[in-house]
Amino acid sequence: MTDITITDIPTQTVIGIRRHGRYQEQIPAMMMELFSYVEENGIGIAGMPVFVCHETSPDEVMRAQEEGTADIEIAVPVAAPVALTGEGGDAITCYELPGATMATAVHKGPYETCEPTYNDLFAWISAHGKEITGPIREVYLNDPNEVAPEDILTEIYVPVG
Repeated sequence: MTDITITDIPTQTVIGIRRHGRYQEQIPAMMMELFSYVEENGIGIAGMPVFVCHETSPDEVMRAQEEGTADIEIAVPVAAPVALTGEGGDAITCYELPGATMATAVHKGPYETCEPTYNDLFAWISAHGKEITGPIREVYLNDPNEVAPEDILTEIYVPVG
């Protein structure tokens, strides 16, 4: 069984990008684009990268994946607001990622094996009479290019009320 805790997460200033598509296609490409932008512009980051999933149930996630309509947001925390350059709907922006009370668990292993951890989180939320109140987040605690797949750590946050 997954260890699940309740944590109050503060609002964070982030730079990020938001698009629609299939998770496995968009997330890596968006992560690379965001980190390239950060490096090219000398922006100091203040935390680990975050994926925000705007689909809030397993059924919504599966449907969005199948249809290629997943609402995908990738962000990195910054210490203070940053003036950014960019045009159009694909622009990288600086904004506040809202804080919330979250049920949280850490998944250890490849990203594509997170489903049991999510299932444990959703079961815990239901068993404790809570409801999902907003977008789900994954925080990537280490770099998959620097650790073995079985050592990848992903912290999963589900806002609850």
